[in-house]
Amino acid sequence: MTAQVGARLRSDARDNRGRILAVARLAFAADGLDVPIREIARRADVGVATVYRHFGTKETLLAEAFAEQLTTCSSIVAEGLAAADPWRGFSLVIERLMELHALDRGFARAFTSALPEAAGFAEDRDRTLRMLLELVRRAKAAGPLRPDFVLEDVSLALMANEGIRAETPQLRVAASRRFAALMLQSFQADPVASPLPPPVRLPLSR
Repeated sequence: MTAQVGARLRSDARDNRGRILAVARLAFAADGLDVPIREIARRADVGVATVYRHFGTKETLLAEAFAEQLTTCSSIVAEGLAAADPWRGFSLVIERLMELHALDRGFARAFTSALPEAAGFAEDRDRTLRMLLELVRRAKAAGPLRPDFVLEDVSLALMANEGIRAETPQLRVAASRRFAALMLQSFQADPVASPLPPPVRLPLSR
């Protein structure tokens, strides 16, 4: 009987942890990183103490909530770095990062935050940034990327991308693709006008 009770408690704990992570991902993506722990707990239908029992700090919760997205981001940058044409690789990274950001705004904020207590997350993020810096260096050396481009320009593009408002995630992604194409033209050393993805009807005000 004691073993059965213990197994049930462990199962309940796993269920609670999974539900907290799922709720946190949705909350941070929709409302940003300022969502308080008590609100995460309320949406997950658990107590605040339960959240802290599984995740000692909010930074730890953030790191685990966005671990999968960071892996995806790292894979995108690695794929761009492996491309034979540095500009094509750079373009792929910008397009796909902005698409990822359009679907999950919380991740971009977590990616650029210090998260000092989430050492593993910070290390993976820093490794990804180093790969991106190397890709930028190669694209500049090859000629297509303007020489005054800096990594902060990617942050500017993501910040502007965050302002896109659309009725559905699909429309937000479509608008983001067009915006990414415009950004890539502005990043070129010698901009070449090329066809843009189709426009998306967006509200003029909110």
